[in-house]
Amino acid sequence: MGLADSGSGGDAGISEEYLFGGRLVCRQHRNGYRFSVDAVLLAHFVTICEQDRILDLGGGCGIVSLAVAYRNPTVTLAAVEIQPQLVDLFRENVIQNGLAGRIDVRAADYRLACDSIERNGFDVVVANPPYRAVGAGRRVAVSERAIARQELQGGLVDAVRAAFWALRERGRAAFVYPADRTATLLSVLREHRLEPKRLRVVHGYPGSPAKLVLAEAVKFGGEGMMILPPCYIKAEQGGGDSEEMNGFYGAADPI
Repeated sequence: MGLADSGSGGDAGISEEYLFGGRLVCRQHRNGYRFSVDAVLLAHFVTICEQDRILDLGGGCGIVSLAVAYRNPTVTLAAVEIQPQLVDLFRENVIQNGLAGRIDVRAADYRLACDSIERNGFDVVVANPPYRAVGAGRRVAVSERAIARQELQGGLVDAVRAAFWALRERGRAAFVYPADRTATLLSVLREHRLEPKRLRVVHGYPGSPAKLVLAEAVKFGGEGMMILPPCYIKAEQGGGDSEEMNGFYGAADPI
């Protein structure tokens, strides 16, 4: 999937994945939550302007914040993550990539936004919230991976509420979510006065059903949404990554 795994980096429980021609490294737990293509897509989809202050809700091991910071050298970020072991790993990744002065990692619950997040303090919010309701699909034990994927400790509505709290007026919130829950995502955004403005559907390959949707909304924005061209993860069924995805993983220089 466009990633280079260098091995354990001295810890059998940790793997290291490289992006942007090896210029950015993300360490993650081999047997816990591991980032996937949705986080990479979100980091490239969100609209960023110079000097923006960005909030990453449920930052996990840090991949979205790391990629956004790498691609946009003038921005600063704050990230909220509830799982202590992921907070520690996130902070290690920030230091290892020389971003300690630009990314502030907070051990906090975004469901309690008023306790950990400045109200109206951010230009942009990014979120890759858990996709599955509690009890949906195969039952699994509560774990790092389960908390990241199921709404055990917060879900879409909580993330949207936190985004509204954190954003300044006309600020932007970008989400990635399953395509079959697009109606739910757009409805929840509008209910919380975040007006959808950009939408992009992600397919596994040309001709396949949609897998994910990327949506960007504006706080107190007016009606009107741009539907962007589709994104394809693979060039063809059973083939390698599309040219666009290779660019997302392998771009050597920041914009």
